[in-house]
Amino acid sequence: MTAYAVVNPATGETIKTYPTATDEEIQGAITKAQAAYKSWGRTTTVAERAALVRRVAELHNERVDELADLIVTEMGKPRDEAVGEVEFSAAIYEYYADHAEEFLADEEITLLAGEGTARITREPVGVLLGIMPWNFPAYQVARFAAPNLCLGNTILLKHAPQCPSSAEAIQRIFDDAGFPQGAYVNIYATNEQAADVIADPRVQGVSVTGSERAGAAVAEVAGRNLKKVVLELGGSDPFLVLGTDNLDATVEAALAARLGNTGQACNAGKRFIVVEELYDEFLSKFTDGILAHGRAPLSSTLAADRLTAQIEEATSSGARLITSGAEREGAHVPSGVLTDVSRDSATFYQELFGPVAMVFKAADEDEAIELANDTPFGLGSYVFTNDPEQAERVASQIEAGMVFVNCVDADGVELPFGGVKRSGMGRELGRFGIEEFVNRKMIRVNA
Repeated sequence: MTAYAVVNPATGETIKTYPTATDEEIQGAITKAQAAYKSWGRTTTVAERAALVRRVAELHNERVDELADLIVTEMGKPRDEAVGEVEFSAAIYEYYADHAEEFLADEEITLLAGEGTARITREPVGVLLGIMPWNFPAYQVARFAAPNLCLGNTILLKHAPQCPSSAEAIQRIFDDAGFPQGAYVNIYATNEQAADVIADPRVQGVSVTGSERAGAAVAEVAGRNLKKVVLELGGSDPFLVLGTDNLDATVEAALAARLGNTGQACNAGKRFIVVEELYDEFLSKFTDGILAHGRAPLSSTLAADRLTAQIEEATSSGARLITSGAEREGAHVPSGVLTDVSRDSATFYQELFGPVAMVFKAADEDEAIELANDTPFGLGSYVFTNDPEQAERVASQIEAGMVFVNCVDADGVELPFGGVKRSGMGRELGRFGIEEFVNRKMIRVNA
């Protein structure tokens, strides 16, 4: 049974619980979403749908304090970051409202033989299920809902069990924006009910942001039922330090890449790979910065348990750990730096979700690239160098969906987000984000 509850990770206090949906309520939600698709998604214009999405953007900005407070309470995000998340979410809705007509315009095809014309029209496919994580309660919904509602698809949204208040507040925003009943439906579903939703013939696809295990489970059900999936899963993003004219600035960027959202971001820098000539000085400055972070609450005691177990596995395999010295207490985990992590250690190949970094020494550029790619993940990556040719050369060899050169926190609403390997499939944001759940219908007309 999936329990929906607001548990403050800083205190462990259960603030509010929410009942999970009954099977009848789930069926009713699907029926409403299907009806909205037929009566609204297929009959309104892109401009009409975009106007509603624009109002969602406005309401996010108007209610930024309310939404930020909920995020802080539910999963412990620092408040300034929670405010930034809500504002970025608003920007996503606004971006798609601005560009939906352009992105969904008909596309002419030049015929190689015969008379007449041919074109591609972009149309909705129907009801979609979104399964969202706890670490970005507003942002993840925006990435999925904004483009698909502009397109005319309708949304069933299963949020993380620890974010029910955010889920409720976001549902209220869509209602207040004027969307018809069924266009966006929050469901407090169990995992078993979510599997039934995917299997329902009225549902045409599913998008998941979460763990590898969650993605595999959803993809299995979706594949069995011939449903399209978009998977944004884990990441163990490499941060390569190959050269710099300002090591202090590079260290500050590395700290930002590791510590944002208390290290609980799939595309955070997690493995810091530094060439030999810069390693000692980088490690010293970087470690000082990590330790200054102290002890912070993760999203839950379960998350803290997982991170603690990974650290213990690494150290038992010979890794060296430097910590801020604070003791683990509840969801509060001391920040730290792991060095000498062996490839014989399971932790070497895992994602660390929290304020703990792995740092590796590389003899040269080639070894740095080899270390960067020696991972089952392939979401994002960071390359820092003062050599533009090296930047291009290395970026072309990194096995990841995204490479950021000499910058962090450089995500944008216009930039496609997604990965390769076990980090998933498909893209969100930008032009590509509206192309995932679309019927590219070819219409051929003879002269």
